Amino acid sequence: MRLRLAPEKTNIDFFRVQYLTFGASIILILLTFLSLAVYGLNLGIDFRGGTTIRTESTLAVDVGEYRQALSNLDLGDVTISQVFDPAFRDDQHVAMVRIQAQDGVEAVTPEIIARIEAKLKTVDPQITFPSVESVGPKVSAELIWQALLAVAAGSFGILCYVWLRFEWQFAIGTVAALLHDVIVTVGVFSFFQLKFDLTIVAALLTILGYSVNDTVVIFDRLRENLSKYKTMPLRDLMNLSANETLSRTIMTAMTTMIALTSLLIFGGDVIRGFVFAMLFGVIIGTYSTLYVAKNIVLFIGLNREPKKPNAGSQYADIDA
Repeated sequence: MRLRLAPEKTNIDFFRVQYLTFGASIILILLTFLSLAVYGLNLGIDFRGGTTIRTESTLAVDVGEYRQALSNLDLGDVTISQVFDPAFRDDQHVAMVRIQAQDGVEAVTPEIIARIEAKLKTVDPQITFPSVESVGPKVSAELIWQALLAVAAGSFGILCYVWLRFEWQFAIGTVAALLHDVIVTVGVFSFFQLKFDLTIVAALLTILGYSVNDTVVIFDRLRENLSKYKTMPLRDLMNLSANETLSRTIMTAMTTMIALTSLLIFGGDVIRGFVFAMLFGVIIGTYSTLYVAKNIVLFIGLNREPKKPNAGSQYADIDA
């Protein structure tokens, strides 16, 4: 027996409420831009600037105790993560403590660094601080620009791939759905003021890859059905293709969400933002695959007339 999350044959009309679903997507995008204008993004150290302190100790790193020790210093955004490297000795435990820039100051002052080190020594008297590095506003601005370029380059690459594999209408529908997923995800981070750093950018790029995979599966089935059902209306053909791949779409989304939910609960604070972005991206990506990408292709329309063969030379129709 095989596990099925959807019946073997379904006949769901995904276009029945197309104006409602498409309108909801437009409203979400507009609300995202409004939230960005009003609240902005809660930028992390990567984009805001700050100081990174590297710690080493012969005792195991306890991220919770480190964070608790620094909680009453009013440092703002503090990120603590353990560093793993096969080259480390068995008794070499390394962590990175990143503190945001304080009140517009480019780097954390030596006095604050001394207080941080003193607090951490109360947790682990054997701790040492091999290096202290600061990220200024210029570097942060470059990281923001590079993050935007990364998302734009990823979207452009997907546009070219889908265009070459299918037709330009499919490419526009796919990229519009991908941008919808990214924009709405950014809107959630803006509205709830969740920390936005380079790990979230990595999550957005991963969402692009995940969402395009689902969309291409449906479009590939649609291309097969276009040659099989030459007289079926395009709307019915799209519904048929989506229903035929629905079990695969649900199975992929559910298995991915189970893994991400486990990471969200048990993964700890270090990866929680990344996992939340991925989890929301999977949900919104599945929605856009079924209700955004196809709708745009239907609105644009497809040329279903068979391509005429080359006429050849002027003697092509003369029998030998």
